[in-house]
Amino acid sequence: MSRLRTFDMEPPQDRQFRDALGQFATGVTVVTAATDDGPLGMTANSFSSVSMTPPLVLWCPAKSSTRFEIFARAAHFAIHVLAADQRDVALNFAKSGAAFGGLDLTVNAQGVPVFDRCLARFDCDTHQIHDAGDHAIILGLVRSAAFGEGEPLIFAQGQFGRFDNKA
Repeated sequence: MSRLRTFDMEPPQDRQFRDALGQFATGVTVVTAATDDGPLGMTANSFSSVSMTPPLVLWCPAKSSTRFEIFARAAHFAIHVLAADQRDVALNFAKSGAAFGGLDLTVNAQGVPVFDRCLARFDCDTHQIHDAGDHAIILGLVRSAAFGEGEPLIFAQGQFGRFDNKA
């Protein structure tokens, strides 16, 4: 482990700040919603559990995303936690909101496009949206959830990877 490099945020140090945040490994998700033009998806690693009672989760889309307004207006959405072998799914949805090709897609009770080949899925109603700088915090009230077995897809230091459960 190397020595820490300290930096101040005035003036803004975007690259160093991003590099520091990248030291925290996260899981990778795809969030989906229904639109008038069909299903829409977005890769997000800003997912977290919030509360058990009521069951709340959050994710944070960037306001600069062309998909932001659609997700901010969606009454319902689904969060899919990706498995270690789903790197291509994450990359495809990072590039295009219509990257559903090759996925076994169904629609849940709220009309949200969902896929079962993932580690976990949370079907949510939009509970609250909070302004958070250049992002928004979207709180979802979980209406149903599902999970399976497998290794999670991890993102850290600008790269995808796997969890080493032997460490």
